Amino acid sequence: MAGTDKQQDMLAEGPAIILVEPQLGENIGMVARAMANFGLAELRLVSPRDGWPNEKARAAASRADHVIDAATVFETPADAVADLNFVLATTARPRDNFKPVRGPVEAAADLRNRFATGQKTGILFGRERWGLTNEEVALADEIVTFPVNPAFASLNIAQAVLLMSYEWIKTGDQAVRPPDSTLEPAEKLHIESLMGYLDRVLDERGYFRTEDKKPKMMENLRALFTRPGFTVEELAVLRGVLTSLEKFSPKNPRGSGAPDRG
Repeated sequence: MAGTDKQQDMLAEGPAIILVEPQLGENIGMVARAMANFGLAELRLVSPRDGWPNEKARAAASRADHVIDAATVFETPADAVADLNFVLATTARPRDNFKPVRGPVEAAADLRNRFATGQKTGILFGRERWGLTNEEVALADEIVTFPVNPAFASLNIAQAVLLMSYEWIKTGDQAVRPPDSTLEPAEKLHIESLMGYLDRVLDERGYFRTEDKKPKMMENLRALFTRPGFTVEELAVLRGVLTSLEKFSPKNPRGSGAPDRG
């Protein structure tokens, strides 16, 4: 019984593996098998093309039924990462944004430290054919890339998950460094709430100037607010400052009565 309990503890460890719009059930099954090989168990699926549950996925999982049975389905990548404190995005090509880029060894070591201090983490993997969009990468805190042959850089999704899962289990005996802060990093839902607020108030004030520039400008803003790893308390302070700028003015400062709604 003790051995079984230990195995279950191992299965509860580690980052969530998040597949964005996976296509073939067989690919999902091979991902589940790779996760089980290296002690990962939390699989999140964003709008799987062929629906869920999927018997082809179960067959390809080769008895990794605990991963298949516990898999959860989300409508959007933002929903899938909403409760996480820290997210990595896997990508094979350079991105025009402000996010740090890590190799799998360094990224896995950082995930282990975050996990050991109670943070909820996840790794985003893109579609089999063309990966993640820039908007989806913007949801993450950092980018992880694999050192592959540039003349043949294509990895299938199960291979990519296998590499990160392998690097994860290798970190199991590493010394855990103390956290940089005693405050818990904000979950992604807090970031998305702030982004929704900024979208509204900046749009009302003509910040985006032309509609075609808005997606890129919002992407840059999201990268700005995910990079530092804000805590919930820090986001609350920032939100309070922005709300005051929205509601009050030099002629009608805070404390002078209700703000002018006109």
